[in-house]
Amino acid sequence: MTDRHGAVLVLTNPYDATADVVLRVLADRRVPVVRVDPGADLHEGASLTARYSTGRRWGTLRTASRELDLSDVRSVWVRRPSPYDAPPGMAEHDAKFAGAQAFWGAGGILASLDGAHYVNHPWHIRNAEYKPAQLTVASRCGLLVPGTVITTDPQEAREFCVRQPGGAVYKPLWDSRYRDSEGAAQQVWVRGVEAAEITEAVAACPHLFQAKVPKAFDVRVTAVADRLFGVRIDSPDLDWRHRQDLMTCTPVEIPEPVARSIAAYLGELRLIYGAFDFAVTDDGSWYFLECNANGQWAWQPAETTAGIAGALADQLEKGPDT
Repeated sequence: MTDRHGAVLVLTNPYDATADVVLRVLADRRVPVVRVDPGADLHEGASLTARYSTGRRWGTLRTASRELDLSDVRSVWVRRPSPYDAPPGMAEHDAKFAGAQAFWGAGGILASLDGAHYVNHPWHIRNAEYKPAQLTVASRCGLLVPGTVITTDPQEAREFCVRQPGGAVYKPLWDSRYRDSEGAAQQVWVRGVEAAEITEAVAACPHLFQAKVPKAFDVRVTAVADRLFGVRIDSPDLDWRHRQDLMTCTPVEIPEPVARSIAAYLGELRLIYGAFDFAVTDDGSWYFLECNANGQWAWQPAETTAGIAGALADQLEKGPDT
């Protein structure tokens, strides 16, 4: 590794056990780390200050236990920070104003640290989260993409589903917070859909329908720069996330053409890290489903998890390329 000094700044919530795996590796390497959840900690005693003048930028992040010179940050790991909300107890309109100022102010400061290496940069994460962009970039980079329609037209959706000989599935464009009529939190899973089920409610917002891939198994490829970690997932469910206690995971080799396309995808979207999901058919075709620029990975087999943690620690320790 390089001899670059400075701390690694980890932006995540206090319950993020996945981050702990990497932080233990960095601790063993004696790399200084500052962990903060800016969306919450700035309401609970932490403070953030940035100053700007011609040719100079500097600032300070203070937490309950550390004071960090913002010009002395080698890397920033944007993991799972809380949203930039207002302090509790504010009136509705005041809270909206304060939350927006926090997002654009504190978020902007922490996304603009000169000389820091971001894994991933928050603006690149945001850009890579749009499903239409993912499908466009994946296709351009040579990955197989299932037939897909995103529409607000119920008849277009019905006609698309009818044309799929192997059936169609529905998946949300974003994992929005959703509660049923009784207020209970709900997860919207990928599920099969028939044309007859599609109602005029499709017109309320864009919906994504996709040809159902006749998969033999799923694959998660976790990419950390040029290092790829592939795991085969066997599950009785269409969406293996639904009942993870029923799935089995085993390491799998990644075909070279797929590896090259993954590298191109990361490069185009300016990502260091990406969690790619594929559906693999009996004839060995790998169909791209999505890429989460901030996906979880510590649920994988111990050897794979350790490899990913080490690769992330390497990125954070080395800092920016010089």
